[in-house]
Amino acid sequence: MAAPKFPTQRFDQAEAALAYVNQLYDAQIAHLREALQRFVAGETFRHPVRAKYPFVRIHTDTVARADSRLSYGFVAGPGTYETTLTRPDLFADYYREQFALLLGNHGVSLEVGLGADPIPIHFSLGEHQHLEGSLSPDRRLLLSDLFDLPDLASMDDGIANGTYDRRGGAPRPLALFTAPRVDYSLHRLRHYTGTSPEHFQNFVLFTNYQFYIDEFIKLGREAMSKADCEYSAFVEPGNVVT
Repeated sequence: MAAPKFPTQRFDQAEAALAYVNQLYDAQIAHLREALQRFVAGETFRHPVRAKYPFVRIHTDTVARADSRLSYGFVAGPGTYETTLTRPDLFADYYREQFALLLGNHGVSLEVGLGADPIPIHFSLGEHQHLEGSLSPDRRLLLSDLFDLPDLASMDDGIANGTYDRRGGAPRPLALFTAPRVDYSLHRLRHYTGTSPEHFQNFVLFTNYQFYIDEFIKLGREAMSKADCEYSAFVEPGNVVT
């Protein structure tokens, strides 16, 4: 089953670029979910099912920046920079800001299209979908022949650690983490905490002791019971919202 195809397009407005990212991502995820639903129902495919992450790319021929004091939202030198994107529903504000800064700081267009990185089928699942439990042992064996599975070997922190090896004429990295690496982290958050990633704030404190968690829950409930509480909600494991 072939995924929907989309051309690479250029954008001079951050909002338009983000809208196209959403369109590409939603179409690819819908393709995977439909194929998986048919596979679970017993249908056999003659060819592998694959979908791709969207990418954003920028090319600049100058090292000049509007403001040398900038700490982010720019590239360090001339060349082509690219990264894959995921979950624009979660990262819309972040992507919008970064797109606007890149456009404003370099005065060049952004390119948005479908990249080379496949979306692992596990990262396309809905919030309450559990893949393996829906398949017989024989169908589970067929899964890796028809769908892309998470490749942990490629989900390293080479870019962030400064060990990334850019080969040939490949674009330079535009972000510290690729889309598959981000998806992997989002799934780890849900796995470890029983809470959807959209409920998380910017910092996470992990603990292995249940009695600590019980105390955190108690503190959260107490905070929400106050009339002058500064928080909008407290979310417990299982997405229980107070």
